[in-house]
Amino acid sequence: MPAQPSDPIVAVATAAGRGAVGIVRASGRDLTALIEAVCGRPLSARHATYLPFLDADGQAIDRGLAIHFPAPQSYTGEDVLELQAHGGPVVLQLLLARCLQAGAQMRLRLAEPGEFTQRAFLNDKLDLAQAEAVSDLIEASTEAAARSAGRSLSGAFSNEVGVLRAQLVELRMLVEATLDFPEEEIDFLEAAKARQRIAAARATVDAVLARARQGVLLREGITVVLAGQPNVGKSSLLNALAGAELAIVTPVPGTTRDKVSETIQIEGVPVHVVDTAGLREGADEVERIGISRSWAQIEAADALLFLHDLTRRGEAAYEAAEAHIQARLPAALMQGGRLVHVHNKVDAAEGLALVQAWAEVNAALPAALPAEPIAERVKAAAPTDAADAVVLSAKTGQGVAALRTGLLELAGWHAQPDGVFIARTRHVQALQRTREHLAQATALAEPAHAALDLLAEELRLAHDALGEITGAFTPDDLLGEIFSRFCIGK
Repeated sequence: MPAQPSDPIVAVATAAGRGAVGIVRASGRDLTALIEAVCGRPLSARHATYLPFLDADGQAIDRGLAIHFPAPQSYTGEDVLELQAHGGPVVLQLLLARCLQAGAQMRLRLAEPGEFTQRAFLNDKLDLAQAEAVSDLIEASTEAAARSAGRSLSGAFSNEVGVLRAQLVELRMLVEATLDFPEEEIDFLEAAKARQRIAAARATVDAVLARARQGVLLREGITVVLAGQPNVGKSSLLNALAGAELAIVTPVPGTTRDKVSETIQIEGVPVHVVDTAGLREGADEVERIGISRSWAQIEAADALLFLHDLTRRGEAAYEAAEAHIQARLPAALMQGGRLVHVHNKVDAAEGLALVQAWAEVNAALPAALPAEPIAERVKAAAPTDAADAVVLSAKTGQGVAALRTGLLELAGWHAQPDGVFIARTRHVQALQRTREHLAQATALAEPAHAALDLLAEELRLAHDALGEITGAFTPDDLLGEIFSRFCIGK
């Protein structure tokens, strides 16, 4: 018979590899037979018992702790057995094989990815947003992301969605009651203060949506691509941002031939920085492949840092190549405000300007060296669009801190770590649909355009969109997509 959703399941619940402790977890409607076979005796509910884990011949596979969580007081809402053994891969596989053998009569099978948490959701132990937060907590790449995922797991996000749903339920009840009793001689819209209620719901949606967007940033971060001609300092900037020598830096053009990626965190927000091959014509075949990949990374970037070399400003060939590259940049990046011009090597450019000024002034006035002409020439050496760009030195670190702050502003981050809950793109999309339906409801609630049947439908659609977040109205294929991304054993 094919596997059934109600079959008992078992899996290794700890990460692959060696460790001090490893856990084998089973879940099902009744695990009495499995407990007797593997542990040799019944277990007290929710008490850790130290005992041998037995094979089919009654010999000990290992000794460890066994804990039985009877339904419904368990993670999944079913009977759960956890066997805590030594964390060697062979030991855990032997223990897993023994469980499958002992549970063959009850159709015990290996768990699918995320199936334990999926059962917790189906048995009302967690709503869908909380279930997703389990995975987000495991995968969190920064402390801020982990804390925010913990808030979502505890129900912070779900509670705010619940408040919104309660507002919409009350509104729907009032509208649909009026539709059922059209003979009532009252002005429903005025008596129920429908417009004020809808306005309040819209304000709440906007507030939750703003915080959800911050949560998406914490979970997913932003991808920042470094691009420009060879030797403008892309690899040096990657190293400066990461605080480590990740990329090879040499004066030889074309040193970087493929992307180099590193995830850093700025105020708890993951920033995925991608260094790309220098963009130029006439490269060899290997470098051309790297350049082609560079353009693919540029197309997919959340933000693009386009690097310029201040020491080469005014060189005809360099300026022509700059213009050619900029003409190919995706319009969406420029129109969306996601392109940042970074003028690098300011330390060297200032030095060149000072040397030039020194020579000119010294030739004219050998007995004196006025400071003002030098300062004017240094200022003139700066890029003309410096007000709308970032000027820095990846070598000395000058201006790098300002760039890090600018990246957060570009991403739309507002520091409020204590109030942010982790969120996903699908949550933001559901909230956006809710806001759109409420906007339609606002127009339909105006006295000049009042249409209660259409108003009721827009409120229903808004209510359903919110329900997708917590799983009240969620297609089965979406559930499969969500839980398939979990690790096995969770």
